[in-house]
Amino acid sequence: MSSNDEGLTGRGRVTVFAMFGIVFGYANHHRDQRRIGDVAVVGPLTPGVQWGRLWQMARTCGRATATDHELAQWILTQATRSFVCGSDHIAHFHEQDWKLEPGGKRVSFDATYANRDHLWTGNLTVEGLTPDQTAERPTIYRT
Repeated sequence: MSSNDEGLTGRGRVTVFAMFGIVFGYANHHRDQRRIGDVAVVGPLTPGVQWGRLWQMARTCGRATATDHELAQWILTQATRSFVCGSDHIAHFHEQDWKLEPGGKRVSFDATYANRDHLWTGNLTVEGLTPDQTAERPTIYRT
């Protein structure tokens, strides 16, 4: 696990989804020429929400003794669930520009999890989204 001292930009599949009222983006990044999308990139898109909120949600929903690796798995599970099932799905792009700001947290999994070897979280922006798409949603659940 490490902090993300460098920003990252990419273009590819992006799923935009809501969780506990906050809008998040889920993209993938390829670390080499194989282009297998080995890195999951997840971050908040709702204005004013910082990446730490995602980890707070994982901590609140997980067990009290969960490790950062387990919390990272929870985060990736939620993003994958939205991509596969369309749960709380707001938008899906097959080819879209995105940017992960410097800062955030990176976790490398001991073994591939949900087809990803790494999870990188941070403040995310996705080109082409409207303010309505990134606005906080009403929710009965609070974390």
